[in-house]
Amino acid sequence: MTKDKIILGVDPGTVIMGYGLIHIKENQPVLLNFGILRLNQIENQPDRLKKIFDRMDQLIAEYKPDEMAIEAPFFGKNVQSMLKLGRAQGVCIAAALNRNLPVEEYSPKKIKQSLTGNGNASKEQVAAMLQRLLNIKELPQYLDATDGLAAAVCHFYQKGIGMNNKSKSDSWKSFISDNPKRIK
Repeated sequence: MTKDKIILGVDPGTVIMGYGLIHIKENQPVLLNFGILRLNQIENQPDRLKKIFDRMDQLIAEYKPDEMAIEAPFFGKNVQSMLKLGRAQGVCIAAALNRNLPVEEYSPKKIKQSLTGNGNASKEQVAAMLQRLLNIKELPQYLDATDGLAAAVCHFYQKGIGMNNKSKSDSWKSFISDNPKRIK
């Protein structure tokens, strides 16, 4: 059984960043909060990154999560957009590590697949699944908020094994240590 814990999920962005927090109680996810950080009114990129760091630090201080899950950047056609997204993700990770919060990354496809069973699901499909799962009365205007929430739920479903722990989940040593009664 999974112990009670709080998971912070993040959908990094330099225009809109989404986040969501869930509390795992009796092995079930319960919604704590979700929302966005709007950054479009800030012209300077370094100032946007500082605002992201400050908001992440504030969320961590307020909710005291045990773990953070973050959506990994995906390869896009626009190199500049990819660079900016990577910086935003790095700042989120730095804020978590600054408070000794373990971080795990998940690809957008893995997050969608974990929630809907379809790695190519739309933002709307992911949001609808979260609405049912977490009893969300009304979906937000910006689905970046539900994308951040989806990262947290994915982390719960994947038992904390994402891109950073891939080798842990794939190794025989890990299997043996996790399943001692199955070894003869």
